[in-house]
Amino acid sequence: MKLTSEQLLDLSVGAAFLGTGGGGDPYVGRLMVQQCLDEGLTVEIVSPDEIDDDMLVIPTAMMGAPTVLVEKIPSGEEAIFSLQRLERHLGRKADATMPIEIGGINSTIPLVVGARLGLPIIDADGMGRAFPFLEMETFGVYGVSGSPLAISDEDGDCALIQAVDNRQMEWLARAVAIRMGGSAYISEYPMSGADVKRTAVPNTLTLAIKIGEVLRRARQTHENPIEALISFLPSTLYRYGRVIFSGKIVDVLRETKAGFAIGRVKIEGIEPFASAMEIEIQNENLIARVDGKVKAIVPDLICILNTETAEPITSENLRYGQRVTVVAVSVPEIMRTPEALNVFGPACFGLKEPFTPIEQIG
Repeated sequence: MKLTSEQLLDLSVGAAFLGTGGGGDPYVGRLMVQQCLDEGLTVEIVSPDEIDDDMLVIPTAMMGAPTVLVEKIPSGEEAIFSLQRLERHLGRKADATMPIEIGGINSTIPLVVGARLGLPIIDADGMGRAFPFLEMETFGVYGVSGSPLAISDEDGDCALIQAVDNRQMEWLARAVAIRMGGSAYISEYPMSGADVKRTAVPNTLTLAIKIGEVLRRARQTHENPIEALISFLPSTLYRYGRVIFSGKIVDVLRETKAGFAIGRVKIEGIEPFASAMEIEIQNENLIARVDGKVKAIVPDLICILNTETAEPITSENLRYGQRVTVVAVSVPEIMRTPEALNVFGPACFGLKEPFTPIEQIG
């Protein structure tokens, strides 16, 4: 599939939704990809089913605090430099790139890399959403090493990291990203086409496009876009979704700390919802509670939408007074296994509550 400008608009909206507040501002990434299209470059997205098992696939991404990205706009060359540095280290050219996560700007960084280097972009990712830590990948859950990793900044600085495991890789890379100004650009988890088929969450780029299209068409036909989206989800790997709260943002606490955007948002309920919801944030929305009772918890999606337009709101764009609707969505089964929950379940974020699927929460 060759990406069009209209599909790109839908992708940026759908990726912001799947990113659960994190992954970086999709607007920035959309502009970068649109520039490639305006230059006549091709963004070719291919299904995992179409790739050869012996292909070398090198994912590319941004890492760091989304709040920093708003003021530290990338050129697009940073991730390319990281990919080329990793290629030299491996002694082999990449046959394709792909996202490590489907949220925000990290759904579009690989599109820029692919367009400028003439590489296909695989329609899959390693998170099925966005997560703050690099080890939180289905790739790693099912046996792919994240190292070696290359990390670069806008000044041409680059580091190559070889770690004993994926958690140590994240720890080392985070320190480098902080020294690079709080955000940097990486290539990591080099793997075969066979590994992609075995470990990735499939078809998430086209899913993001479809989510954006569903919301757009509902608005055009004067339907309720949130209801249209929830009706669409059962036909996907994200089989269940529902509104868990609606109201007005009355408090936002947000700080950039240790390379992350950390904080919470408080939403005062509007009928039929009473009391207030609090959502904890570490780049992404991690847990939603009302009166201390869990309404949704990571890794299931907690998505904050503008009530009137159904536009997803990323964590760095949350503001006092916004009227919002919170939607919870189930993640694919590959992300709910005991092995997966050991890597990106609630305990991995210091949360005391156990994972309970959104379908089972009253």
